[in-house]
Amino acid sequence: MHNTLEQVFGYPQFRPGQEAAVSAVLAGRSAAAIFPTGSGKSLCYQLPALLLPHLTLVVSPLLALMQDQLAFLQRHGIAAASIDSAQSRDDASDVMARARSGELKILMISVERLKNERFRNFLQQVPISLLVVDEAHCISEWGHNFRPDYLKLPDYQRQFNIPQALLLTATATPKVIADMQARFAIAADDVVTTGFYRANLNLLVEPVRGQDKRRRLVQWLGERAGQPSIVYVTLQKTAEQIAQHLSQHGLAAEAYHAGLPHDQREAIQRRFMAGQSNCIVATIAFGMGIDKSDIRNVVHFDLPKSIENYSQEIGRAGRDGEPSDCLVLANRDSLNVLENFVYGDTPELDGIRCVLDELQACAPDGQWEFLLGPLADHSNIRQLPLKTLLVQLELKRLIAARYAYFAEYRFKFVLEPEALLARFTGERRDFVDAIIQTSSRARTWVTVNFDALYLQHQAERNRVVKALDYCQEQGWIELESKQTTEVYSLLQNDFDAQALSLELHGYFTRHERTEVARIHAMLELFATEHCLGYRLAQYFGDNQAPQQCGHCSVCHGQVARLPAPPELPALADKDFEALCGDFIRRHQGFNAQVPSAERLTRFLCGISVPLFTKLKARAIPGFAALEDYPYAEVRSWIEHHLPAGTSIY
Repeated sequence: MHNTLEQVFGYPQFRPGQEAAVSAVLAGRSAAAIFPTGSGKSLCYQLPALLLPHLTLVVSPLLALMQDQLAFLQRHGIAAASIDSAQSRDDASDVMARARSGELKILMISVERLKNERFRNFLQQVPISLLVVDEAHCISEWGHNFRPDYLKLPDYQRQFNIPQALLLTATATPKVIADMQARFAIAADDVVTTGFYRANLNLLVEPVRGQDKRRRLVQWLGERAGQPSIVYVTLQKTAEQIAQHLSQHGLAAEAYHAGLPHDQREAIQRRFMAGQSNCIVATIAFGMGIDKSDIRNVVHFDLPKSIENYSQEIGRAGRDGEPSDCLVLANRDSLNVLENFVYGDTPELDGIRCVLDELQACAPDGQWEFLLGPLADHSNIRQLPLKTLLVQLELKRLIAARYAYFAEYRFKFVLEPEALLARFTGERRDFVDAIIQTSSRARTWVTVNFDALYLQHQAERNRVVKALDYCQEQGWIELESKQTTEVYSLLQNDFDAQALSLELHGYFTRHERTEVARIHAMLELFATEHCLGYRLAQYFGDNQAPQQCGHCSVCHGQVARLPAPPELPALADKDFEALCGDFIRRHQGFNAQVPSAERLTRFLCGISVPLFTKLKARAIPGFAALEDYPYAEVRSWIEHHLPAGTSIY
């Protein structure tokens, strides 16, 4: 273990916590490593991967995280690869072939990849020593970035006979740690935490009114010109505006957000990493896995989404151990924007009922097949909360996820059919011939007919896919698949759809309250009269931090009194017809119904849901007209104006 650390990675010794986590894994036990951002969590799987006999499978939520870690591994001569949606089929097939042959030590994937039937077929053929779950807090509903698909990882571990798991995260409260530990059966002694306090980070909270923030940002960064800095904002348009504003004031800055083309984002990141660009104005799309050690300043121009997000984002500063400043320009102006993100993820009651009705309609054959996009459109529920709803139905034992498959497979012949058949003999030749004969051939592409294959030849879909994959790997055909279909078993269908809709709506509403409370907990942290470093560590259950760090704004005697947002004109004076009339008429023309209070509130607060795309809601006068007002106040005002008998939800 120590030899590998020095010879492969070039480190003379482990950082705190690393040796305990690595030792647990090498002793054959599952473990969790909970270290602050930048404390070397990745080494806890990278080193064991070289010493374990088989493949290490790493599940990560973000492509940027994977690419950064892959570059590091390749620099150290470690056989590692990823499979992601940006790759060509040939590249993905090449990675799978390297894994099958035993050449690869580490394979990185997104959690969604595990729903792909071709990929799962492949995993069944490859022995795996270790499952690594990066950003493992995503598995907990109490975590700040819950990913429904993460809940299935313990099942996948059993399904693919992976003997042990390693969970990695920088942001887990005691409640989240307990959840992670229980789901993967990790012994308490194998949960390694190193504390959340970082002595070299100067945590600064400065109360600034909204109209003064740009001026203060220019002044503050001007004093630190040339130092590598990240400025975090909430919205993509703000990133563009602030980068432009800084550049106009002599501080070269680039905007970075998920709305930019992939190549452009890559180029911006490369320039920043190489020191050619020193200031990035970014949404939270930037920074995950960024291993730049000399970032001196992190500024939150807008409030972060939560204490966990704040901790992760400031953790990108000062990884070289040198003093670094983390400034929050704090006020309550953007509070409603943060809360609106939360409200938009709560499905309407009739949307939940719509999903349950679809589920009961498939009762005769006990199998429920659907495409996620159309179901989201039909139920008017965003895709992420829709996935959460499906997981809740699984946890209630009403449905069980079976698999996901590509609804359509089609291929092009690279070899002529006769030459392709000549590669096989006996029963295998007959099987491939059956695939060719039952498929429908257009000018170029041949579409596979799974139903005909099953009816005429009792050919299981699984075997057909394996045969197509084999022909693709040999270079005899070019294979394409599209439209992922989710398949669930219906375990019971005699449930009361109305009662269950209300129960599930209650679950989402409670989650909404928890998330809003999370935002207010963050405001309380920023306005604290106690040491910021101590309060932050305490939130994550770390009681070892000094009670006074001596280098935060509170220890400097500057307690932040956050200014209230500007006074807004009273809602009572607003004209309901002028703001809502056009939308109500368009909505009625679409489905002959008056929109509910919830739907109107989302329209006026500028919160997108699938139906709004169909209605082209952004172009209707009134969209986002009240985005600066608290959501609950807007809803209450609408309920007062709606005709009696109109649904609230």
